[in-house]
Amino acid sequence: MKWSEISILTTNEAVEPISNILHEAGASGVVIEDPLELEKEREDQFGEIYQLNPDDYPEEGVIVKAYLPVNSFLGETVDEIKEAINNLIIYNIDIGLNKVSISEVNEEEWATAWKKYYNPVKISEKFTIVPTWEDYTPVNTDELIIELDPGMAFGTGTHPTTVMCIQALERTVQPGDRVVDVGTGSGVLSIAAAKLGAGKVEAMDLDDVAVQVAKLNLKLNKVHDVATISQNNLLDGVAEGADIVVANILAEVILRLLTMQARS
Repeated sequence: MKWSEISILTTNEAVEPISNILHEAGASGVVIEDPLELEKEREDQFGEIYQLNPDDYPEEGVIVKAYLPVNSFLGETVDEIKEAINNLIIYNIDIGLNKVSISEVNEEEWATAWKKYYNPVKISEKFTIVPTWEDYTPVNTDELIIELDPGMAFGTGTHPTTVMCIQALERTVQPGDRVVDVGTGSGVLSIAAAKLGAGKVEAMDLDDVAVQVAKLNLKLNKVHDVATISQNNLLDGVAEGADIVVANILAEVILRLLTMQARS
């Protein structure tokens, strides 16, 4: 399906009324590109704030964007939008440059578009990460394959910290070990531990979406009889000891985890 992107260069004062005009014209939402966002200070405790790119914002004014389906009424709809914005002057609203531009975009499955960049990768002496949608033939008979579909969970298995964790597990896990995977994400570390011979793997994640994705990945790799996944915050309520605890999460969170263990 094709969509038309309508972009209006305006002022902060006019953002709200223009957004309302776009909603009434059929847009299900709007995108606001305000350069003031570059100046805001935000508290970043756990890496949830990322660096904004100044090139994505106008040098002056604010850009309001919306997407409308390309159909026989599009031209009429755009004319009505322009007229409604011009009429804001009647209410003493500063509409600034009021530069309106239209461009056509093709609908894309953004949730899956990244898959074309995700290919089988050998990450250690034993392990190769293979996307579920790829056909792959093992090179060696002792090669361990982890089939993975990250879905909406964090972790494709190829991030440097994930690779290092898997390599550490490869050197450390002994047959029958009990392993705890804190902040499992897609479940890749739990799968690796199980395939290395761990007797029991307990994975946990605070995010319910990650829990559901990890459950599917455990079944996909046929380790769900050894590895289990539950929703949990760090090691809250976990009393049973473990031979190995692995946590491929942010340093700030790991420090909190260590503090919790020191107090217990």
